[in-house]
Amino acid sequence: MENQLNRGLKKRLMYVENKDGDLDGASARIGWVSFSQTGKTVYYRGRELSSTGGRGIRGNFRDHNAGEEYWISGVKRRGTNAHQHAAVKIIIDDDALTEYQKVRQQ
Repeated sequence: MENQLNRGLKKRLMYVENKDGDLDGASARIGWVSFSQTGKTVYYRGRELSSTGGRGIRGNFRDHNAGEEYWISGVKRRGTNAHQHAAVKIIIDDDALTEYQKVRQQ
């Protein structure tokens, strides 16, 4: 069965956490991201985030324009999305709320 949790799709619902500060009003957001053809670059809310290839200190992606690190992961069904049990404010994007609720109910 194909759904947004399957790898290989061009657009997925993901958890995105800015490890260096704010992400449009919150420490973290859940929303739709798209990927480059190679999958090594993620596009979210006007940001171009490149994979650190495992070389990040606190994150797995970096916004080279802003110099910030991001933790990006798939949305967890149990709702425990924050990296390393961090207490962060998470906002779910309006256009992602319905799909996020479906994921949580699976």
